[in-house]
Amino acid sequence: MLTSAVAGFSLAIALIVAIGAQNAFVLRQGLRREHLVPVVLTCAASDALLIGLGIAGVGSVVAGRPDLLTAIRWGGAAFLLGYAALAARRALRPGALTPADRPPARLGATLAACLAFTYLNPHVYLDTVLLLGGLAQQHQHRWVFGLGAAAASVVWFTALGAGAYRLAPLLARAGVWRVLDGVIAVVMVVVAAALLLG
Repeated sequence: MLTSAVAGFSLAIALIVAIGAQNAFVLRQGLRREHLVPVVLTCAASDALLIGLGIAGVGSVVAGRPDLLTAIRWGGAAFLLGYAALAARRALRPGALTPADRPPARLGATLAACLAFTYLNPHVYLDTVLLLGGLAQQHQHRWVFGLGAAAASVVWFTALGAGAYRLAPLLARAGVWRVLDGVIAVVMVVVAAALLLG
């Protein structure tokens, strides 16, 4: 059982560490010190749900529907390009990037954005439902594998958010936000292009 848990944890960490829309959003919330705990819990719970669905067999059903995969891919690419445009606009207007100059976002709006970054991103389905769900089937203790993968999500998002929170005093400068948003915009465009061309 321990082998399955370690395998699930290791694979999930390798998949979620790469920067993407969800990680960038958690990092930004950590830097702003805004609704960080609810955001981390939402991301981790969403990953656990999707991993569970994959282990339960939903992944094989989705994989058999190419039209659904195409719709998810195009919708996700459109969402990522829209977010890239917003990040690029923030990078070009550094006055709007200083957290102290911006009113805090409402919790509901923040969680809605978090859910959008999670569920409108096709990569989350490929990584959790299809890949992790499929690999779990190869383990005798597939649900233990899933628990290990879900634990990796909790560890990663907590470390990402807390790390950003601790570095916030050093990173709460308009120039740093400009660079961060510029990098996020480029990454989102690259991910969207990969989705459309893949």
